[in-house]
Amino acid sequence: MENILKQLPQKAREAEAENKKFFAKLKKKPPKHLDSLMQELHEAEFKRTDCLTCANCCKTTGPLFTDKDIERISKHFRMKPQQFIEAYLRIDEDKDYVLQSVPCTFLGADNYCSIYDVRPKACREFPHTDRKKFQQISNLTMKNVAICPAAYNIVEEMKRRIK
Repeated sequence: MENILKQLPQKAREAEAENKKFFAKLKKKPPKHLDSLMQELHEAEFKRTDCLTCANCCKTTGPLFTDKDIERISKHFRMKPQQFIEAYLRIDEDKDYVLQSVPCTFLGADNYCSIYDVRPKACREFPHTDRKKFQQISNLTMKNVAICPAAYNIVEEMKRRIK
């Protein structure tokens, strides 16, 4: 896995122009079966991919925290939301709550998440490859293929299947 993660940013850069072109076409005229195809590709990839051997998303990026996330997680810690914010979060340039630092504070050495059951929505949905109207998140997907080997594989397979 370490080797794959080392090569991933370079592979993503090499595929970037092709991906941009592909996603531009996809946005203009998405195939009728896109949602079901993405669901199929996502499920197939995650039968092969064990996130616990990787956790690159948790090591290199941080999720956005919604107000609901903050409420749920602070309750889990028996803290007031403001205490949780002061202890773990900061406001980024887009005025969103994000982690004060990466890797994620809640990631253990064994790649397990210590708040898995109450984790942020962004973490639950990452890498967003099974989302409905997938063509609408092409910018996010372009970032995720450089972080997540599964997202990279899903996009490559999607390009093979949709001509």
